Amino acid sequence: MPDFDLKDRATYKHWSTVTIRFSDQDCLAHINNVALAQYFEVSRTAFVYDVIRLAGPKAVETVEFILARVVIDFVSELHYPGAVDVGARLIRLGNKSMTSGYGIFSGDRCIATSEAVNVFYDMKSRSSMVPPEEVRSILMGELETPVLTAS
Repeated sequence: MPDFDLKDRATYKHWSTVTIRFSDQDCLAHINNVALAQYFEVSRTAFVYDVIRLAGPKAVETVEFILARVVIDFVSELHYPGAVDVGARLIRLGNKSMTSGYGIFSGDRCIATSEAVNVFYDMKSRSSMVPPEEVRSILMGELETPVLTAS
């Protein structure tokens, strides 16, 4: 069991800021669940691509990832206008996949949390792949001591 809480801002070092759009509202003037899923996607892709970029040019050319699973827990309502901060962190690392955790925050208030499983993917063979050692090394470091911040 992880020793952190996805609802706590202190859990995260990697942040993405997302502007809330007028069109993100539902008929009750809440930001809808589809928009929140998109906010998580912004953070998820930024986090993974930052890891890949840190691994160097070869990783950028050869490593891709696909979403295999996503779970979202809705904690608090959110309204337009404004912006939110979306934190990202690594939770688990498998042989060909990784599980990452996310939190959407408005100030210190947690709006929603998410866990996602991404599979590393080889676009040429159209199959899952073991990530290069450079990528795996960065991810192992993130598991031990999260330090990665948004580029």
